[in-house]
Amino acid sequence: MLDAVVVGAGPNGLAAAITLARAGQSVHVIEAADAIGGGVRSAELTLPGFVHDVCSAIYPMGIGSPFFRDLPLAEHGLQWVHPELPLAHPLEGGRAVALRRSLDGTAEDLGEDGPSYAELFRDLTERWRALMAPPPRRLADVVRPTPGLLRTGLAGLAPAARVARRRFATEGARALWAGLAAHGMQPLARFGTGGFALSLGAAAHAVGWPFVRGGAQGLAAALAGVLRGHGGTIETGHEVRSLDELPSARAVLLDVAPEALARIAGEVLPVDYRDQLARFQRGPAAFKLDYALSQPIPWRAEVCRRAGVVHVGGSWSEVALAFDEVARGQHPTRPFVLVAQPSLFDRSRAPSGSSHHTAWAYCQVPEGSGRDMTEPLEAQIERFAPGFRDVVLARHTLGPRQLEAHDANLVGGDIWGGACDLRHLLFRPTPRLRPWTTPHPRLFLCSASTPPGPGVHGLCGFLAARAALRALRRGLI
Repeated sequence: MLDAVVVGAGPNGLAAAITLARAGQSVHVIEAADAIGGGVRSAELTLPGFVHDVCSAIYPMGIGSPFFRDLPLAEHGLQWVHPELPLAHPLEGGRAVALRRSLDGTAEDLGEDGPSYAELFRDLTERWRALMAPPPRRLADVVRPTPGLLRTGLAGLAPAARVARRRFATEGARALWAGLAAHGMQPLARFGTGGFALSLGAAAHAVGWPFVRGGAQGLAAALAGVLRGHGGTIETGHEVRSLDELPSARAVLLDVAPEALARIAGEVLPVDYRDQLARFQRGPAAFKLDYALSQPIPWRAEVCRRAGVVHVGGSWSEVALAFDEVARGQHPTRPFVLVAQPSLFDRSRAPSGSSHHTAWAYCQVPEGSGRDMTEPLEAQIERFAPGFRDVVLARHTLGPRQLEAHDANLVGGDIWGGACDLRHLLFRPTPRLRPWTTPHPRLFLCSASTPPGPGVHGLCGFLAARAALRALRRGLI
C-alpha cells in the first residue's frame, strides 16, 4: 500500500507530492492530461517555433514562494527571466507609468504621489525580502508588529477604489494602483481588493515579476524532477472519475476543483459537506488570446516596450468600470486587458534568427461566457499601440470553455480557483479549521480552491500535505 496518492499534477499537486516524498512517504501522482503542469504548461499554439504559455505565465508568487525557494529547482533546469521593468500602465496622450524593481525608483517617478506610494509598500516589501533571505531566516523580521504593518493591514482590507481616491492625487499613481488591484478580478469598490494591489506591488519590489526561460512548462518539469529525485512517481493520461480507480493508499490528496471533489468522492462524503461544496462561489472568467507577431507591439509610450507586463485599461475609473460591468454579468466595451510580452526578454520564445515575437493578452468576462472578445480586447491594445493588428501573424483563442477543457480546475473559465472576495479567500472551499481536510479522514483537498488561494506558489499543496503528514504520523489513517 502506498502512503499517498495525489490526483492532479498541477503545481499544487506536485508541491503536495514533493512535501510527502521529502518526508519519506511513498507517493504516486495521477494526471488526467497527457502532460503534467495543469495551468503551468507551454505549447506552440499559433505557428511553428512560437512558444506560448497556455494559461499562467508571470510568476511573482512563484519566485516569492518560500516553499519553491527551498527546492533545488535550478538543478532541474529552471531559469527565471526578469524583464527590465515588471510592469507598465499606458495612459492617454502617449504617457505611461512604470512599476520598477526599485521601490524608491518607482516612488520617484510618481512625483507628488511618491511618498504616499513608498509608505504604502515599504513595510510589506521589507517583510517579503526578509522571508526570502537565506536560512537561518529571522522570523522576527517577518512578523514584527510595527505602525507600518497596521497601515498595510488597513489598506489591504480596504476597497482599492477608496485607497486610490484618498492616498493618490495623480492619474498615473491611481491607474497603477487600480491595475494591480484588478488582479483580484472583482469590483474595486469591494473590501479586500486593496490587498491584491499591495501583495503584487510588494512582490515586484521584493522579488520581481519573472517568467520561466523557454516557457512555463519548465517550472512543472523542474517540480517533477524534484519529486522523482525523492522516489515519487507520476502517471499521465488517466482521468480519475471515482476513488475506486485509485491504487491502495493511506491518504488521497486531490488537486481538483470542489465540484470535482464532490463527483469523485461523493459517496464517502456527508451530504451537508457536499452541499457546502456545491455553494462554493466562482469568480469571473478569462478570455485569452496568444499572438505570433512580426515585431514587438508598437506601444506609443516607450516605457511599455521595456516591460514584461502591460496593464491596458486607461484611467483608474475606466479599470473600475470594466470590473463593475463584469460583476453585473455584462461584457465590458473597454475591458481591462493584461498583456505579457516574454519574447522581448527571452528569445527562445520565437523562431531562432528572426525578428518575430510572442505575446498574450486576456480580459475578464462573465463566468461561462461564450462571447468572442477579440475585437474589444484588440481595440484596447490599438488604443495605446496604434498599428498593433498590422504586426499580428497569427492568433490563438482560449475562451472560458476552452480554458476549462484545457484544465478542468478552471471551471467556467475561472482562473483563480474560486471567487476572491474576503469570504471566499478566508473560507475556501468551506469553513473548516483545517480547510485542506475533509470529513473523510483519508481525503485532502490541495487545489487553489484552498488557502492561501490563487497564484503559482505551491503553498496550497504544501499545507495540504502537512495536514496529511500529521494524520499519517499520528496513525489516524
